[in-house]
This record gives sequence, structure tokens and C-alpha cells, in this order.
Amino acid sequence: MAEVTASLVKALRDRTGAGMMDCKAALIETGGDMEQAVDWLRKKGLSKAAKKAERAATDGLVGAITNGKVGAIVEVNSETDFVARNAQFQELVRTITSLAPQAEGDLARLLAAPYPGKGAPVDEHVKAMVATIGENMSVRRTAAVSVGEGVVAEYVHNKVADGLGRIGVLVGLESSGDKAALSNLGRQIAMHIAAASPAAVRAEELDPVLVERERAVYTEQAKASGKSAEIAAKMVEGRLRKEFFQQVVLLQQTFLGAGGDGKATVEQVVKGAEKAVGAPIAIASFVRFGLGEGDKGGAEPGEAGAAGKA
Repeated sequence: MAEVTASLVKALRDRTGAGMMDCKAALIETGGDMEQAVDWLRKKGLSKAAKKAERAATDGLVGAITNGKVGAIVEVNSETDFVARNAQFQELVRTITSLAPQAEGDLARLLAAPYPGKGAPVDEHVKAMVATIGENMSVRRTAAVSVGEGVVAEYVHNKVADGLGRIGVLVGLESSGDKAALSNLGRQIAMHIAAASPAAVRAEELDPVLVERERAVYTEQAKASGKSAEIAAKMVEGRLRKEFFQQVVLLQQTFLGAGGDGKATVEQVVKGAEKAVGAPIAIASFVRFGLGEGDKGGAEPGEAGAAGKA
């Protein structure tokens, strides 16, 4: 059992917005487990917070690159934003990003790739740059997106230089239609993904653990309403479809990009674009990297790296 410290209580409060005493009670009840405490508060109706990714205490840059039917994305961490604005660091990230498509989302392969003009692999050159720049740095994760026919589009948010920023998105659109129109649509969808942070393209592709976690919260809330088991079960499934899926499933989210009317879903926007493109369109997959979010290593569904088939 983890010690319920004041700092742990504060962290739970910052994450959920619940009162200090409620946060303390939640941590005591769950043996100091942060994730269980979040769910405990939600089941009691004391927090409206959905699952929030824990943010690593890191800075740096996300780099994204595309070339027709392929794209890759990389996160390189530094200790401070000051270094992230350093021209040498930006050039380092830009060069590593340029090597990422050949790694095809494999971090170990990227780290072992020869760094241009240095006679050393990426991993060794990054270590050498630590001494030059004077701050710890690391290549944290990479991912890739490709399509058989169509385009891969990218978008970088909070951009500090071409292809470099704090949030990066790749989205693959499968279609035999006009490539320029597809690229424009892909960029608009990538911008939406940056803002809305979906977890999967379709509901069937959601992590079952994530779905069951939400189902457990809704079930506890339904039981507290005093409804019969049969009605409570229907309430739970209805809320999953109407609330949760519409929040985290890309095709069901309300489109936030340019030209959206605030009502149309991403699926409807994609369908509506098929006439201009001249062929059917399917969102093949996407990846979203937010600086400092998610687990170290590879892509994961949601804010750190979501992927799915449409």
C-alpha cells in the first residue's frame, strides 16, 4: 500500500478537480493507487474526469515527415523548453525525423541507424550532443503510418520550425482519388485529431481494457440510481454508445476542422468529400504524439499514438 501523502492527494486533485478530502478518502480506499482512485471518485460522482494520460515531466520536440504514401513521427526529449528552442537541437530532431520512415516505427531500429556525416548511430550521436548542448536528451518514441493507395498527411501544432512542434499527427487516407484533394482533407482531419485526441478510428478498435473501465464506472452509477438490473444494463450500454464512443472514436467525433458546421461527424465529412476526391475514402490509420504524453517506447492508442483501420 502506497503512503497517502499530501503530494499524492494534490496530484489526484489536479487530475480530477475533486475536493482535497474526497481525494484523500479515495486514495485511502484504494491503497494509494492513483488510477483506482480516479475511478473511485468517478463512481461516486465526485469527478467528471475521463481517463487522462499521465504526462511525463519532459520537454523537447515532436517531428513529423510524410512522403506520399508513407509518414513517420518522432519525439525527442530535452530537459527544458530553452533547449527545445536551440537551433542545434532542432537540427538534431529534424535529422532524426528524416531517418524515421526507414525505421517503420521501430525505435531500436531508428536508434541504430547511421547518423548522417557522423560515423556513429543515432543513439551514440545523441549522447555526444548531450555534452555539446549541456542538457540530457533522448529519442523517446517513434511511429509510422503507410497506405497502399492514397496519401499520408501530417500536421504539427505549436510549430517552432517546419515539421517540428509540441503535437504531431499523421493520418493515412486510402483512396484512388485526386491526391491533392486527399492531402487537403487529410490535413484537416489531422488538425482535428490534434485537438480532439481520439483513441481509435472505430469503436471496434478501442482497447477492451479502456471500454471495460468506462463500463464499470457507468455500471456503478447506474446501480446508484436504483434502477433494475435490466434497465441499468441498458443505461450503461446506451451511455457507452452516446457518450463515451462519441468522445473517443474518431469517426463518431464532431468534426472540428475548417468547413465543419459543429454538427457533422468526421465520418460524415469524409463521406461528403468523396465527390470532390472522385473516389471512396477510408481512414486507414492515424498516430498522434503529444510531447511528454504516454508511456516511453512506442505508440499507444489515444493521445500518444493512436492507430486504427477504417
